[in-house]
Amino acid sequence: MTDVTPWSEVGELLGEATLETLYMVLVATALAVVGGLPLGVLLHLTSPVGLNPKPVLNKVLGVIVDVVRSVPFVVLLVILASFTRLLIGTSIGSSAVIVPLTIGAIPFFARLTQNALREVGFTVVEAAITTGSSRLRIVWTVLLGEARAALVGAVGVTAVALIGYAAMAGAIGGGGLGSTAIQDGYQGYDDRILWGSVLVLGVLAFGMQLITDRTAKLVDRRRTAAG
Repeated sequence: MTDVTPWSEVGELLGEATLETLYMVLVATALAVVGGLPLGVLLHLTSPVGLNPKPVLNKVLGVIVDVVRSVPFVVLLVILASFTRLLIGTSIGSSAVIVPLTIGAIPFFARLTQNALREVGFTVVEAAITTGSSRLRIVWTVLLGEARAALVGAVGVTAVALIGYAAMAGAIGGGGLGSTAIQDGYQGYDDRILWGSVLVLGVLAFGMQLITDRTAKLVDRRRTAAG
């Protein structure tokens, strides 16, 4: 029978693991937004209902996005191990996991962005076109401006998904709460660490969703007030 880990040590262990998980998730989310937002805008603009329909380009981009999204994250971790090692010198650890997290999240966020822009009323876009606004101005002030609440919500959905992916990466040495739950909790036969890790993961996901939901509502109120 294994000794029970004191709660003080459990708290210290979970605290360090939580910081690692937040580091992975927040950096990967930020990079996913940087890469996925323009890709989502391009997908919308080149679609049949976009400002610059290009069926072939839209189809090619759509296929690439859907193929990457369809790859299970564990498989993505494995097939990107060599690329990750080449990029940062190692394929294990919290920093290494950011690479596949980002690559997996970019097409995910791009589709969410495309869906958010699709919900913007055509009459609003048409009004901007009739006033002679440039395409760039329409994208920035009309499409992204009208869809900002939905885009904030998309950031939240992406971050919550990445919390799960980051935990999954713990199975192959990714660090963070997933690694703590598997190595110290499950394999170490320590229920305090195992269920503590699960609880903290749930709290992180709930907190992330709550923050982005409230931010989205605040953005909506500002838009209403401005109108």
